Amino acid sequence: MVCSCCDFESSADRQFTSQKAAKELQSYRQGRLGPTTRLLRDSVVDAGLNQGSLLDIGGGVGALAFELLSRGMSSALVMDASAAYVAAASEEAQRQGGRAQVLRGDFVQTSQAVPPADLVSLDRVVCCYPQYEPLLDQALSHAQHGVALSYPCDRWYVRAAVWFDNVKRARKSGFRMFVHPPRRIQAAIERAGFVLVRRRFTLMWTMDVYVRVGVTD
Repeated sequence: MVCSCCDFESSADRQFTSQKAAKELQSYRQGRLGPTTRLLRDSVVDAGLNQGSLLDIGGGVGALAFELLSRGMSSALVMDASAAYVAAASEEAQRQGGRAQVLRGDFVQTSQAVPPADLVSLDRVVCCYPQYEPLLDQALSHAQHGVALSYPCDRWYVRAAVWFDNVKRARKSGFRMFVHPPRRIQAAIERAGFVLVRRRFTLMWTMDVYVRVGVTD
């Protein structure tokens, strides 16, 4: 983990700027979704987890949350460390009628103040933490029925691409990405009492949906 919540939020602000937030929000409003968001959305729906409350950690402009709200979720809490993304998500939440609440913060540092939810989502978030275990532990403890997440595939060309991107970002923002071992991620989630029900791939990313053991439709 980074040294403090303020350090993480500062680097997130430098990396996830108002220009990037505006571009992503415009793309969402024009009906364009990133592949991980689209595949997670579809996998959640296929698994029957698109009902009840959603906690979207590192939710960016809120695209996944808004998509799931339009497909059955009753409420959503979107959290992000970037002030620009929080502002963009708040703007879109208001435009869509206020069913989504948007908060700023590093979830690992603020999780005790966040209520549990039926579904917890982490779209391209695990890769933002050098030590992903505390993030997963807190997220899983908040997930009452299921968890959906995307993370980089552990392949040589993915590691090379992430290394190159980190070099480019080093002087501008100091923000880094990490490729964590998929087997360890899965083992941590299974130890918390979840079973894998959906898995999808792109060349760069893995999209997983887990259901808590013992939970039925």
